[in-house]
Amino acid sequence: MGVSKRMYINSAYLNNSLIDFKDKSKPLVVGSCGTYHLFTRPKLPTYRPRGRLDFQILYIASGKAHFYFNDEGIDTVVPAGNMVVYRPKEPQKYIYYGTDQTEVFWVHFTGSNVTNILRSYGIKDDIRVINTGTSLEYTRLFKQMIYELQRCQYDYKEMLTLLLRQLFISIHRHLSMEHKIKNAYLDTEMELAIQYFNDNYNTEINIENYAASRGMSVSWFIRSFKQYANTTPMQYIVSIRVTNAQMLLETTNYNVTEIGNIVGYDNPLYFSRIFKKQKGVSPSEYRALLKNKTT
Repeated sequence: MGVSKRMYINSAYLNNSLIDFKDKSKPLVVGSCGTYHLFTRPKLPTYRPRGRLDFQILYIASGKAHFYFNDEGIDTVVPAGNMVVYRPKEPQKYIYYGTDQTEVFWVHFTGSNVTNILRSYGIKDDIRVINTGTSLEYTRLFKQMIYELQRCQYDYKEMLTLLLRQLFISIHRHLSMEHKIKNAYLDTEMELAIQYFNDNYNTEINIENYAASRGMSVSWFIRSFKQYANTTPMQYIVSIRVTNAQMLLETTNYNVTEIGNIVGYDNPLYFSRIFKKQKGVSPSEYRALLKNKTT
């Protein structure tokens, strides 16, 4: 069997340099990235007793990997659906085995504000292994980073930073959802509800009827929606209506009654009351404030 069938590797390095580096000139800099996929190669070990100068995230996309954190003798098996974070100067020892059919993506990065950036996305200083779940979105982002670093087109360094931040955002969203709803069915139902509310916010939406149409009790639906979106269904709908009313007040000459009708309120007085409760001023006062700013 040829070498190509034993393993697949694809990687890219900033300035084509294999040497790790520290760069404090920008908040976040991608230094290298790549992927390994073992098929029949017996194993692929990595051992850096002094660590590296930069940060690293490894994503186990399939199979599993064996990590030896702190005490070299303890084998921590990390299965697919997890990411591992290494920080500067932390000893690194890990092994991929062909029998596990391991597929891993990795990225090295540095910068003047990396620790704070990671914290802002929920990756705390003591986190080593992150349960992220497997997602084609992670794979896409890693592959796009490899592509950008190989092609080096205009603004590729900035694009690399944006792609890495997208990865952080995807991780943060997954971590946040872990504390909310873990059930895939509920996840889907709440997304469908949000889409329905966005498409029909300017019509008369009956929450009880909607819940019944999806085979849910109204109390259970409201409780689950609030857990998912941090607001009740009705508050979510009102928020969409008021936001769109605000946009119309800013960009059109429609009067307050017309705008109320457009966003779903037949009664202009009720619309004004709702708007004021949300924004602190009535629609008429809001438009007057806008005119004063432009004169």
